[in-house]
Amino acid sequence: MDVSLRRVAEHLPGLISVTGGEAVVSEITHDSRQVQGGTLFVAITGEQIDGHDFIDLALRRGASALLVEREGAGTTPQIVVRDSRIAMAWAARAVFRAPDTSMRIAGVTGTNGKTTVVHMLESILQAASIPSGIIGTLGARIDGRALPSERTTPEATDLQRVLGTMRDRGVEIVVMEVSSHALVLHRSDAIHFTVVGFTNLSQDHLDFHGDMESYFEAKKRLFRPEIADRAVLNVGDPWGSRLEEEVEMPHTNVSIGGGTAITASEAVVRRYGTSFTLSTPSGEADVTLPLMGEFNVVNALVATGMALDLGTRIEFIAEGLSQVPPIPGRMEVIRHGGPFTVIVDYAHTPDAIGVVLRSVRPVVSGRLITVVGAGGDRDSEKRPLMGRAVATWSDLTIITTDNPRTENPASIAAEVHSGADIQTAGEVVTLLDRRDAIARAVSCATDGDVVLILGKGHEQGQDVGGEVLPFDDRDQAREALVAEGWELT
Repeated sequence: MDVSLRRVAEHLPGLISVTGGEAVVSEITHDSRQVQGGTLFVAITGEQIDGHDFIDLALRRGASALLVEREGAGTTPQIVVRDSRIAMAWAARAVFRAPDTSMRIAGVTGTNGKTTVVHMLESILQAASIPSGIIGTLGARIDGRALPSERTTPEATDLQRVLGTMRDRGVEIVVMEVSSHALVLHRSDAIHFTVVGFTNLSQDHLDFHGDMESYFEAKKRLFRPEIADRAVLNVGDPWGSRLEEEVEMPHTNVSIGGGTAITASEAVVRRYGTSFTLSTPSGEADVTLPLMGEFNVVNALVATGMALDLGTRIEFIAEGLSQVPPIPGRMEVIRHGGPFTVIVDYAHTPDAIGVVLRSVRPVVSGRLITVVGAGGDRDSEKRPLMGRAVATWSDLTIITTDNPRTENPASIAAEVHSGADIQTAGEVVTLLDRRDAIARAVSCATDGDVVLILGKGHEQGQDVGGEVLPFDDRDQAREALVAEGWELT
């Protein structure tokens, strides 16, 4: 459906002028390569590339109007604003007819657990027979059917387009991950959330944010009354406890061990899942979560609080949590006939690694064998902390590569190795070829051992020197198991 340019301009922050006459638009993009007839082209001034340099190309490709920071391009219909990146989200919302007004939207943020909480909520909503959509690290889908999507939180134009598609297909509730990058870069600005959830905060993305205080302030942007109606906060996390003190909106606190509105007790971690008693203001329920680890119980509490705020009954919450399907690369057990356990997880921060290892320990009757690496061209300060976290809890640590990008893999591994606690009784070795590292971990596993393969999770590529090579930890683990003579189940 076409929208007039002046109607779009009515909704934009920082509006300076609308010039060049009237126009109608049916699409919006900031990428000149995606322009077609009827497109509103947004020229963003970036650190390295200025979108205003691509206006002529966009017009040749059929752009019917422009959203710019400085007037130009003759008589072409155009909106001039102070900051086109900020205005873009609101322009996209107008072009796709404000999809957030026709659906309830739930947003989840935090360093770790966003993807898991989103998938838990999807399972709960399916149990309640509520048409739902999700958007996040693993893509976007409607009632389990995939939609094209990029990034944890897509760019504002893509995000509003996906939301518009979901509305048009009858979705009633959308659950989405909201990354700190999206908050800083204004991708999610033009969405009003019914409820938002906070999982935790730990060191990550400091190459982008600079320090933990700035990282926290980025996450905090989501928890404002003009952005969301309610919040659910994991106050068992120190940053969540601080957020609870600072937010000025209705909120529900969750934590393990009591003292909050929503809590869990009697948690028992088993080889293929975790059982616990869920307590809420709406009643209690026994849950057998098909995900390992106490930290996943906390994720379940955040999902529970958000589901209650969305009007879901406790029986559907318990059913949905007990039926969560395997989440790719999130404590994903590679099932086989051997007497040991192999798990692939996305943990790639010092805190997440420590949490995963501590959570797995109760099911280890033999040795805990961990494969880990750190990414290149990212926050290097966390590398020694990752090494220390792994070596503190593992009997055997195998340090390897993990998306080295343009850095020297051996140098990255050395930084991880430098943090390994030499006072532990565990062994620490470096094996740079990730395929060989996984094979080594599997080959030396025996009765009661647990093999943890950390860092890449669901990823299906390894970025080496700017080239992404096919690589999937789960496939490599299966190949290693078959090579050792174990039958996959």
